[in-house]
Amino acid sequence: MSTRYIDSCPVGCNAALSTTDIVLPEGPLMQCGACGQLVSQISEAEYLQSMQAFNDANFNLPDERAAQRRVRVATRRLARIRALLGGRLDRRPRIVDVGCSRGDFVAAATGAGYEAEGVEPAPQIAAAARAAGRKVHTGLLEEQHFDDAQFDAVSLFEVVEHLRAPLALLQECHRILRPGGIMLISTGNGASWTARTMKARWDYFQTRKDAGHISFFNPRSIALLAERAGFETAEVMTTRVRFAEKGDLPGAAFVLAKLAAEILALPARLGGQGHDMLAYLRKPIAVTA
Repeated sequence: MSTRYIDSCPVGCNAALSTTDIVLPEGPLMQCGACGQLVSQISEAEYLQSMQAFNDANFNLPDERAAQRRVRVATRRLARIRALLGGRLDRRPRIVDVGCSRGDFVAAATGAGYEAEGVEPAPQIAAAARAAGRKVHTGLLEEQHFDDAQFDAVSLFEVVEHLRAPLALLQECHRILRPGGIMLISTGNGASWTARTMKARWDYFQTRKDAGHISFFNPRSIALLAERAGFETAEVMTTRVRFAEKGDLPGAAFVLAKLAAEILALPARLGGQGHDMLAYLRKPIAVTA
């Protein structure tokens, strides 16, 4: 019997998984023959151990500069959600951020005129969010028992790459969204120039560095997953490219790699080859039974 935590495509394809040339300590990444999804060969015990990093109120605590950048990014994303919702709302749009950590996006959404709340499974971080004045529930989304069609928008930032079976979560998001509502997913692009160039050197692939990363989407696989959960894809965009992590190369070579990444950032974005991926999904207004 396989000891791998994931032994089939998380997107739900019936195709076989084959080994790739991206070799990590737990073994080569596996790839779905149908959608190109990449998955880790990590064991369940190793996966659960890596996820313990999240139950720390100081996990990934940003410095002032990073916190300001997060506010700017959140502001852009919230504006795009508003635009996709259109002018049909005569009230404050209601949004829930799933896997919200300390609730920074919840705070930004509240400041942007949304009725915002979050859900966070890690008890210590959820408590820290509430102590900071954010409306955050502890637990998994399905444990909150929200009524059907309660929200105008749902956000999942850096969540789906942690899940063995993400379809159930997307189906729950679909249930609690109002018809015409928007779901925003951010995750890494496993088919990006960064992934194909850096391979195992890309920190995003390394579960021991980026806790709990076990499943790596691409524009095709995220659209397939969305479709299977009942969503329409409004838009998928990718940004940024990288050819070296700090410490990979000597000083001058790292500077050149960084310069090349800056030059290719726009082509990567236009060609869907960036390593940061955003998917804006819509629940159809007319849902067939």
